[in-house]
Amino acid sequence: MNRITWTKSDEAPSLASYSLLPVVEAYCKAAGIDIEVRDISLAGRIIANFPDQLTNEQKQPDDLAYLGELVKQPEANVIKLPNISASIPQLESAIKELQEKGYNIPSYPHKIKTQQDRKLIDRFAAVLGSAVNPVLREGNSDRRPAKAVKQFAKKHPHGMVKPWPENGSRADVAYMQEGDFYGSEKSVTLEKPSSVKIEFVCEDGSKKTLKDSLPLLEGEVVDSAVMNVEALEQFYSEKMKFAKEEGLLLSLHLKATMMKVSDPIMFGHCVKVFLKDVIDKHSETLDSLGVNLNYGLENIFSKLEGLEPSKRHEIETDIRKAYENNPSLAMVDSRKGITNLHVPNNIIIDASMPNVVRDGGKMWNSDDELQDTLALIPDRSYACVYQQIIEDCKENGQFNPAEMGSVSNVGLMAKKAEEYGSHDKTFEAEASGTIQVVSDSGEVLMSQKVSRGDIFRMCQAKDAPIKSWVELAVSRAREEGVPAVFWLDEKRAHDREIIAKVKKYLPEFDTSGLTIEILEPREAMKYSLQRVRRGEDTISVTGNVLRDYLTDLFPILELGTSARMLSIVPLMNGGGLYETGAGGSAPKHVAQFLRENHLRWDSLGEYCALVPSLEKIAQKTGSKKAASLADALNNAISDYLENGKTPSRKAGEPDNRASTYFLAMYWAKHLAQQKEDSEMAERFAKVFSRLSENESRIMEDLLKVQGSASDIGGYYKPDDKLAEKAMRPSEILNEIIEGV
Repeated sequence: MNRITWTKSDEAPSLASYSLLPVVEAYCKAAGIDIEVRDISLAGRIIANFPDQLTNEQKQPDDLAYLGELVKQPEANVIKLPNISASIPQLESAIKELQEKGYNIPSYPHKIKTQQDRKLIDRFAAVLGSAVNPVLREGNSDRRPAKAVKQFAKKHPHGMVKPWPENGSRADVAYMQEGDFYGSEKSVTLEKPSSVKIEFVCEDGSKKTLKDSLPLLEGEVVDSAVMNVEALEQFYSEKMKFAKEEGLLLSLHLKATMMKVSDPIMFGHCVKVFLKDVIDKHSETLDSLGVNLNYGLENIFSKLEGLEPSKRHEIETDIRKAYENNPSLAMVDSRKGITNLHVPNNIIIDASMPNVVRDGGKMWNSDDELQDTLALIPDRSYACVYQQIIEDCKENGQFNPAEMGSVSNVGLMAKKAEEYGSHDKTFEAEASGTIQVVSDSGEVLMSQKVSRGDIFRMCQAKDAPIKSWVELAVSRAREEGVPAVFWLDEKRAHDREIIAKVKKYLPEFDTSGLTIEILEPREAMKYSLQRVRRGEDTISVTGNVLRDYLTDLFPILELGTSARMLSIVPLMNGGGLYETGAGGSAPKHVAQFLRENHLRWDSLGEYCALVPSLEKIAQKTGSKKAASLADALNNAISDYLENGKTPSRKAGEPDNRASTYFLAMYWAKHLAQQKEDSEMAERFAKVFSRLSENESRIMEDLLKVQGSASDIGGYYKPDDKLAEKAMRPSEILNEIIEGV
């Protein structure tokens, strides 16, 4: 089917689409390809989830549910832009904006006082965290730098890396030695289908069902693990003391967006330890204010505004003492005093730890200077990966983007695989006892001892995605001609089950002449880094979490940003999902746009994703026009990079809108030059002529609007007319594109 589904998302990628999408629609229409837009934005998901609260004019369809069905169809061809994986503070901000716009959306209940509160929390759970990705990812991940992008990066290396100190760095990664998920993990592979329940058994023998009727398939790998919060707090306390004594900056690295249940709780315990004296002294007042430590220091400061001045001053004074008595915190924004513990979604590990490596083992302190940091990553499962790369940099120095090889990734993520599918199976123990997974026959498959407050989670990985993952790894190794390394730890319960499946399925595929290794993550990182420093490429074959971490880590070092990665998800039923990079920096881009009408978001990820999307149509339909579009776009991307048309960071200079204009012009040029379709060549020769002839006029239009504030009618739900007007300020450019 000649149709591409483009997702409407959030923040900078969404703003950029107001400029880019008309170009894509016009060019694709000339090739007989339709573009449909489906809304997966945070605001759109909230609205779709509360139709009973809204007027007919306000209602909108549940596009995420629609896409969840589409990706199971062989004709699926979806371009997925980065979207907000909402934390509760972000959710509340979006709800507030919608309420101000007249949407009768209920507020998020902080405490469960009624059955209605429980129902609301369950309803909002479908919007929180990574609500989108598990629904759309009906296939495993194939992430790598596009060849044109990698060649450009080596020819024109980004200058963002900072040297590691020659006289030695004191940067380090700290993680728990016991009491964490890694140490407690249990795992089984189902020999037959079963429906299981998760139940809590109190010490007095009473039982409570936490989750009922969970269907499991034959061959499915099922895990359970517990984070002991007493051990967690002891870990935090010891490392804070160490960092203070050693003069190290303290930083915490979690994933409170994707791990939307467990990691905010772990974040809250760090805040609790950091403010121990404050909480011990003022617990009654803080409780009365509804303070939730899982939301961070910002939640405390905002709640204190409701206190009478003298009490507020007393608590704020005690908080300042806690700052003085504890190690200095890494800063998210030193100018605004926003620390590493202010908001949980500010410390996303896959974005923050690559910056530690890139910046020579340092993070920014309150004086806006870089300082050696002690990075806290509580759970052992993947912390060793970051420890290994830091040890490598201490020994060998900073990486050289001009000489680096690549570490691409084949990731097991289909069917909500592993930790990222654990949200609805993660619970905070209400008392001491046992949490167990029980089959429909009454057999206890796994049980975990818990104390009050401990975090229990259960994860799944289905058999069919695992086999597909192994097959994809072999095919990528064959296609690239480089080693493929499975990052799996024999000492970890889950990984032992996965290793058995890898060994079972590898013989079913042709591996002759290929180098395929199974190494525990620390050794896999060591092996990959040795090759990277020699300029050699390696394919990492990992589970869902390491997929996320590595596909930010290496691109940030190689390319300067993970937004420039090609991210293809070959869907298991034959379709394709094409993701367009990461949106971690998107909020800063929007802030600048609203302040200065300058959008520095680089849509290169969208450009690159569109190429294989068009190639998929050409492959399935035999369309020469689609093939010409893809080939011309690929050449246009090379021109875009070689001619330095990426957006400037500075207002008054070419931004995303100018980048889209140049991409459109180069795309038209290569369509005019291609020989496969004369009608397309003739049509786009005229388009190229008009775009190139009017360059000075178009650039004047795009630059003169910058410098002053921009009003788009909202952050989470912009007004479409205002946003389009802001992102398409050149009438002559709009006329040319609409005339294609």
